[in-house]
Amino acid sequence: MEVPRLDHALNSPTSPCEEVIKNLSLEAIQLCDRDGNKSQDSGIAEMEELPVPHNIKISNITCDSFKISWEMDSKSKDRITHYFIDLNKKENKNSNKFKHKDVPTKLVAKAVPLPMTVRGHWFLSPRTEYTVAVQTASKQVDGDYVVSEWSEIIEFCTADYSKVHLTQLLEKAEVIAGRMLKFSVFYRNQHKEYFDYVREHHGNAMQPSVKDNSGSHGSPISGKLEGIFFCCSTEFNTGKPPQDSPYGRYRFEIAAEKLFNPNTNLYFGDFYCMYTAYHYVILVIAPVGSPGDEFCKQRLPQLNSKDNKFLTCTEEDGMLVYHHAQDVILEIIYTDPVDLSLGTVAEITGHQLMSLSTANAKKDPSCKTCNISVGR
Repeated sequence: MEVPRLDHALNSPTSPCEEVIKNLSLEAIQLCDRDGNKSQDSGIAEMEELPVPHNIKISNITCDSFKISWEMDSKSKDRITHYFIDLNKKENKNSNKFKHKDVPTKLVAKAVPLPMTVRGHWFLSPRTEYTVAVQTASKQVDGDYVVSEWSEIIEFCTADYSKVHLTQLLEKAEVIAGRMLKFSVFYRNQHKEYFDYVREHHGNAMQPSVKDNSGSHGSPISGKLEGIFFCCSTEFNTGKPPQDSPYGRYRFEIAAEKLFNPNTNLYFGDFYCMYTAYHYVILVIAPVGSPGDEFCKQRLPQLNSKDNKFLTCTEEDGMLVYHHAQDVILEIIYTDPVDLSLGTVAEITGHQLMSLSTANAKKDPSCKTCNISVGR
């Protein structure tokens, strides 16, 4: 059974839970807190005979749903008509204590066989820690409820986007990708000190590092996938990489075929914006059979390298030819080390535009172009 949010249901005249909650106010439920303190004016009376849920189990967790079950003593079990569920985001100890707290979500459902599914993207977000407690209740003829004490508090964390969710993002990104432009090199901008460190401490090879938390909050690659960040965008009038960069004045350039070829797989990773008109698409290139390839194969939609809307590698007259989408900014993650000897490092002549950096950038949750109907 899918459990509606109480205050959402109260405002919906066509809600399937209208009969259940028409005599139950949101304030009434909130007056009965987890410590079992009840107001005489709340319309909820105390009946100790009702069993208290215990041994709560959370299972089948997705980015916007979970199943919940528990055990109860058999005494007065047949009198239970409803379950009350108190769901809250787990408080972050490092959060600003003056910041407005998230409003707790109070759920109500008819007593149904367990486990019960709780689903709702309007109150569940991916990769988020929650606490949950349960109360049993019995609706009386006068509309009041008698309730049990609250159960123990259980903690759980919602999951990342699944391939199904990422495919929805992929389809949205395809709509605005635009026409394809030819390119010939991937490039990576950094400070001079970065390249000096690579030469001195890593034997001239750039090493993969864990992706930051930029992009969609539910992206399965954020904070998990290891790779090296590259760009491939070109200027429309020159067909060459732009001379400006937000990441540093020194640029490593490498021929496209060194990273993207028939021996690599291509995956879609994310689609987002940062409160601007620009939209970003994250793609992952992984050598076939590599650890990065295995990671992506389990979590990300794979693209046809020869035929997709973002980045292609095709053969013409025995030569590999490359194209990238014009109307989105591509962020490429390559999952293996890359030796500097495979390309060149030189100083760019343009500016370092820090305002364009996407490092740990947060996605705009209100953008209709790049959001889907699950937690952001």
